[in-house]
Amino acid sequence: MRVLNTIKDIRTITKEARRNGKSIGFIPTMGYLHEGHLSLVKKAREENDLVIVSIFVNPTQFGPGEDFDSYPRDLERDSKLVEDVGADIVFSPSVKEIYPSGCSTYVDTDGDITKRLCGASRPGHFKGVTTIVTKLFNIITPDRAYFGQKDAQQVAVIEQMVRDLCMDVDIVSCPIVREEDGLAMSSRNTYLGEEERKAAIILSKALSSAEEVIKEGERDASKVSELIVNKINSQPLSKIDYVEIVCDKTLEAIEEIKGGILIALAVKIGRTRLIDNVRLEVL
Repeated sequence: MRVLNTIKDIRTITKEARRNGKSIGFIPTMGYLHEGHLSLVKKAREENDLVIVSIFVNPTQFGPGEDFDSYPRDLERDSKLVEDVGADIVFSPSVKEIYPSGCSTYVDTDGDITKRLCGASRPGHFKGVTTIVTKLFNIITPDRAYFGQKDAQQVAVIEQMVRDLCMDVDIVSCPIVREEDGLAMSSRNTYLGEEERKAAIILSKALSSAEEVIKEGERDASKVSELIVNKINSQPLSKIDYVEIVCDKTLEAIEEIKGGILIALAVKIGRTRLIDNVRLEVL
């Protein structure tokens, strides 16, 4: 496996792959990888000739006061992990390589899809996401790009962007990978202290409770949301950012639980903001 740092070098590799008729699978990450990321690499390995993982902590998707400077980074560790599960290339550019001096062009997706959920509390976040993903797609020209469903809104936004801009790449959404106790795997889990880590499982427990009442026949979205809020508030270390039940495609709020839905939440445990969700198809 090779670790490349420049656009010129990665394009040399991808152009050669194209000339030889090879398919390219791509996994964009911000590093400090866990089993969730590795599941994406494994899936890409099954479906492509060349597998590329980017490791780049993208400054434009962090707002003022967010954790850009403290975000965990360990390129050597991450490179070994993805090599072990079949990656061919790690692309780890500098900020200057991606955003050279004078860079002033950005990509933004408008509407409810970016203004709700995480977009409401993190203004500008998705502009940073769509800009970096567009840049990486232009650099690497993948056939398929792999994203985890834990970031469900991000997946929906990128799918919308790909459709709107006629990008020639298939977006592959892969299931959430969880710890044994149900906590969704996240690089930010490393911020949690011992008591906070125990408290954090309230997110998955609340979602499980919501699934259960829906299976029992509850169809009033407001009642299910109230159940989730009460469950999370029973944990003293938690502070809710949002709990929403929306259409899984458009992310528009719904009153009746029917068809494809996404139950999404963001909660601070201590100082650490965690997200989780569950996707359901309800008759």
